[in-house]
Amino acid sequence: MKLKDRVAIVTGAGRGLGKAIAKAFAREGAKVIIAEYDYDIASETGSEIEKNGGVALAVKTEVSSRTSVKEAVEKAVSQFGGVDILVNNAGITMPAMLHKMTDEQFDKVLAVHLKGTFICIQSVIPYMMEKKYGRIINVTSAAGIQGTIGQINYSSAKGGIISITKSAAKELARYNIVVNCIAPSAATKMTETIRTDEKFKDKYLSRIPLGRWAEPEEVAPAFVFFASDDARYITGQVLRVDGGFDG
Repeated sequence: MKLKDRVAIVTGAGRGLGKAIAKAFAREGAKVIIAEYDYDIASETGSEIEKNGGVALAVKTEVSSRTSVKEAVEKAVSQFGGVDILVNNAGITMPAMLHKMTDEQFDKVLAVHLKGTFICIQSVIPYMMEKKYGRIINVTSAAGIQGTIGQINYSSAKGGIISITKSAAKELARYNIVVNCIAPSAATKMTETIRTDEKFKDKYLSRIPLGRWAEPEEVAPAFVFFASDDARYITGQVLRVDGGFDG
């Protein structure tokens, strides 16, 4: 039980990769806050975890809202006594070519991914700093590392998350808080278009040496590792879990 008695907040944990992470954490003994904008699917994930003997609490959370995030963190503290682990996984996509992208499309994607990551980190660290223990795991992508076509808003946000990770790792190391980042490529709702659209699917699949997209459950163990004491001397790093994707 690598995460026994730890308290974890996982954003966007109602479906896809976030759900797989929440379930993996629960199997390893963590008490999990499912911080999800869609409360119904958050509750479904929580019920699944509890049916399998885990501990979970669904909390409707909008990560771009400081008030909403504060409420989720306060519930973690009141119900479970603190916050040990944060996974910033929540995200949206609003694709458009650069010359057609609107301010709204750009701002909204950055608000969820980039500002949401900032707000969530800032909201949990007082508890981690006091305890002198913390594991923060942010989610980026190949788009944030190498760029992509038709999603300059998403690429900008994911690139910014890498910078947040590296800066936060330096600031928080003195409090025994490690901050790392994972760049996954998994079969989720976020990647559905490039996995199924005839214009994209063969092109993107040909860039994955392993020849397939990962299932979310195959990526979740990397998050368990970074959340555990096995990663206590690793901070400020970006781990690609993408089958060797050549962007």
